[in-house]
Amino acid sequence: MNNGIGYAAVVGQVVVVGAGAPLLTGWMRQVRARLEGRAGAGVLQPWRDARKLLRKEAIIPVGTGPAFRAAPALLVATTLVAAALVPLLSTDTPVSGHADLILVVALIALGTLALALAGLDTGTAFGGMGASREMTVAALVEPTILLSVFALSIPAGTTNIPAIVTGAVDEPARLASPAGLLATAALAVAVLAETGRIPVDNPSTHLELTMIHEAMVLEYAGPDLALVELGAQMRLTLLLGLLASLFMPWGIATSASWAALAIALVLFVVKAAALGAVLAAAEVFWAKVRLFRVPELLAGSFLLALLAVAASYFLTGAS
Repeated sequence: MNNGIGYAAVVGQVVVVGAGAPLLTGWMRQVRARLEGRAGAGVLQPWRDARKLLRKEAIIPVGTGPAFRAAPALLVATTLVAAALVPLLSTDTPVSGHADLILVVALIALGTLALALAGLDTGTAFGGMGASREMTVAALVEPTILLSVFALSIPAGTTNIPAIVTGAVDEPARLASPAGLLATAALAVAVLAETGRIPVDNPSTHLELTMIHEAMVLEYAGPDLALVELGAQMRLTLLLGLLASLFMPWGIATSASWAALAIALVLFVVKAAALGAVLAAAEVFWAKVRLFRVPELLAGSFLLALLAVAASYFLTGAS
């Protein structure tokens, strides 16, 4: 492994998630606006919103403690660390040996927990309601992510994500197997729930009785709100990137090469934009499900992940 190229890959992954997340969100909003017959605000609008929020004064509600103040920074920090670990551009980096499935899911869950604690820390009815709903969703989403990726780890013989991706690149038939298809469907639903997208949640709603994510962050303003919004956008980019790396791994650099890294960067942008466009288009035709139906939807995705694990065990034992 060339350390220079490896460190460049890690930095590239962090930068593409951190700087590219608002662009992906703007792209998805633009696609949705066009499909709805509107002109849209433009791809750069999330950056303009962030710049406006950064110029405002941070307001701390009376009675809040460290949980409220630390949550935005913790959300962004955990997502950046996860972005450095997940093989978005290369499987051959200095941190590849530490990119364990359980560690990455734990980092994602830590950001969710930080926001839930912040919602509770405000002491408001909506904050507590949003935190309760968020933890209910997380209780079903995190195991689904673990099991869906674990189904792919069984043929690889390890829970190290770069090794799983490398195995998928070398043996693409794994992805077309029943276990691969079931795991893809389960992880896709989990990504929608984890990022608060339709049909689980509506990121553009402000209707208090139906919102989940927005209810937890109602008390944030100024730079803190900018960090919360950036963290949510980064989590969407990271999870779409994880989905692409696991089930569309073609183009990811598996060796230390500047040319391979450049190709991987271009293909990652293309895959993330394509997945974002598909998600935005689907949201135009989907409706948000009723709140009491969400656990049923997530339980279904969990069942798909369990079936994927069982199928993977069966196929691995049969071979």
